[in-house]
Amino acid sequence: MNVKENSDNQCPHYLCPLCKQPLLLIKKSFICANKHSFDQAKEGYVNLLPVQYKHSKDPGDNKAMVNARRAFLTNNFYQPLIEKLLSLYQEFGDSSTRVFDAGCGEGYYTHQHKCASNSVYGIDIAKTAVRIAAKRYKDCFFSVGTLSQLPFEDGFFGWIFSIYAPILEQEFSRVLAADGYLVTVTPAENHLFELKELIYREANKHDISKTPINFLTLIDEHRLNYHMQFNQSNDLINLLAMTPFAFKTSDELYTKLKGTTDFTCQADFLIRVYKKEA
Repeated sequence: MNVKENSDNQCPHYLCPLCKQPLLLIKKSFICANKHSFDQAKEGYVNLLPVQYKHSKDPGDNKAMVNARRAFLTNNFYQPLIEKLLSLYQEFGDSSTRVFDAGCGEGYYTHQHKCASNSVYGIDIAKTAVRIAAKRYKDCFFSVGTLSQLPFEDGFFGWIFSIYAPILEQEFSRVLAADGYLVTVTPAENHLFELKELIYREANKHDISKTPINFLTLIDEHRLNYHMQFNQSNDLINLLAMTPFAFKTSDELYTKLKGTTDFTCQADFLIRVYKKEA
């Protein structure tokens, strides 16, 4: 797994999203040999999402969803998930290789994989989220981009993880080094089921039989289930706001939840570890 690059600690390595040539950071702009230029924002991130790759004016999670998720995660409701992910990284990963958070959001999971000897990258299509991540976690490299057209050379990463983001096996495999690992986190059957029961007339459990990974080798799988206790209505509202359930919630139920100070809900995650065989 030859993906060690000490110079990454000083400057990130990106490819131009337009012509796939290496980008060099010159002053405050990333520039390729074909003179395509991408300015580095004051927060430190770079927007590598050309307009032709956008499907809307402001793609990805909106500001309200981003802020709700940040507030929810900061209160450590998903701390057991963090601990499990880091234990897998310590068990299978190499702390001196590059790490990639595919769909990084506001960087909550990204920065926790950073150590003194590795380089950690995060990409998300939502500029609002990336701006927050770059401003808060200066020791990681963040960029706005699409997971379907990653601005990295083949075999660039030794460790990739995807948490509730689109899993694109072909592109992830391309940027994953031989003997590298991909970790996916998806909802298990009972994830947030108690909340779903309040919103839907017939709440269905998640279907865990399908997997978007066909060619990488599954080497480990874990089910992480625990109950979250909500004693503050704000935490419950933030959880609701960061999920698609928010769009299905009636005004009456929303008002009820705002007054709720005693609610228990399951967190239920399916964690899979895949390896790219050499």
